[in-house]
Amino acid sequence: MYLPKPFHETRTDVLHALMRDYPFATIVMQSADGLAANHVPLELVDDVSLHGHVARGNELAKADGAQVLVIFHGAEGYVSPNWYPSKHKHGREVPTWNYAVVHVHGRLRVMEDQAWLRRLLERLTDRHEATQPKPWHVDDAPADHVEKMLRMIVGIDIAIERIEGKFKLSQNHVAANRAGVLHGLAERHGRRDAELSELMQQAEERRHES
Repeated sequence: MYLPKPFHETRTDVLHALMRDYPFATIVMQSADGLAANHVPLELVDDVSLHGHVARGNELAKADGAQVLVIFHGAEGYVSPNWYPSKHKHGREVPTWNYAVVHVHGRLRVMEDQAWLRRLLERLTDRHEATQPKPWHVDDAPADHVEKMLRMIVGIDIAIERIEGKFKLSQNHVAANRAGVLHGLAERHGRRDAELSELMQQAEERRHES
């Protein structure tokens, strides 16, 4: 990943927070037919591994021992040069995109253990159902149906070997331009503009603390 120094995020707690907040990740590996990418919700476990599951027909189910790249995509959004005060002074500004991503390099293990799989499914559903008025639990489904579904999937356990974070949040601009981007995001009200604005504000707070 191209990683200019101003955008390089190295703090583990910040990287882990993005991985937890945006768990739907892209897993990339080298297959017999070239690069393969799959999209899987993953759980960060004890800060050292990623757990998930895939259908038995998925190529990941046959990739025990494979080296993989996992990409977590955080908040992102277009940045107009019109938001920069400097553009209105000299015009020497261009459009860009602000975003936050985390790349995890690791080795994949295929997990066949049914008890392991069930515990994973219970944790995942409990987490993602927590905001529902009446959360669904694995035990709500008939036992024979759960057993049938479990036989159709395998677990994946990715041991984390290296993490890289890129948080491109206008750090290469002067304070007035960064403030202009925050103002532009607040006015636009895009799908992820509030999330992107929050990340930028956190970066500003850290800048003042350092």
